[in-house]
Amino acid sequence: MPKKLLLFLLILPFPLFAATGVLDQTLEQLKDLDVTLKILFLITILSLAPAILISITSFTRIVIVLSLLRHALGIPQSPPNQVIIALSLFITFFIMQPVFNQINTQAIQPYINKQINDMEAVERAVKPLKKFLINNTEKKDIKLFLDIAKEKPKNYEDISLSTLIPAFMVSEIKIAFEVTFVVFLPFLVIDMLVASILMSMGMMMIPPMMISLPFKLILFILSDGWELLIKALIVSYK
Repeated sequence: MPKKLLLFLLILPFPLFAATGVLDQTLEQLKDLDVTLKILFLITILSLAPAILISITSFTRIVIVLSLLRHALGIPQSPPNQVIIALSLFITFFIMQPVFNQINTQAIQPYINKQINDMEAVERAVKPLKKFLINNTEKKDIKLFLDIAKEKPKNYEDISLSTLIPAFMVSEIKIAFEVTFVVFLPFLVIDMLVASILMSMGMMMIPPMMISLPFKLILFILSDGWELLIKALIVSYK
């Protein structure tokens, strides 16, 4: 598993560079450099891996949903941010595993075996990634950025990554908010019921949140809330 994660991180930054056109020029300049300088260049790219992780994987949707879940439960500090980020990260790798397997088979392994050059490896790595982005981006968001960029591709495969990535991120944020709205509803009903009962009993000095919190937690546990939510997040990706 560590080896696969390392290879995934090695290939992950390249598509964004390819989208901006920076990679083409840089690889051309690196052909005459020695191995040490190429390794230094690779380490520099890896420093951008967190930003790439957020922009072209399922991490954004997952971390937003799990973070807002804490507010729905009424415990915004638990689980801690470190736990939420770690859980989101490993769920992201679980979801992206099929994409990585394609990148590994089509780009990384042939490149390691010296069957293809740098540019061809990047081109092969972009294809499964672009397919994942297209399948999980709402078509109206793609159209929005195509209209702004004034692009007229013949098909979805011809859409540039510089247009597809922001469309994907906007779509991820919208879907995360929609999922969170559905998650909030049962907890909101409990808060309203507890507040109404306390008011009818004349106990207006007791914070409703203090009474409703145990009921929300037990409802979430008895309904297998964690399993249902994580399963819904995973199966929502095509």
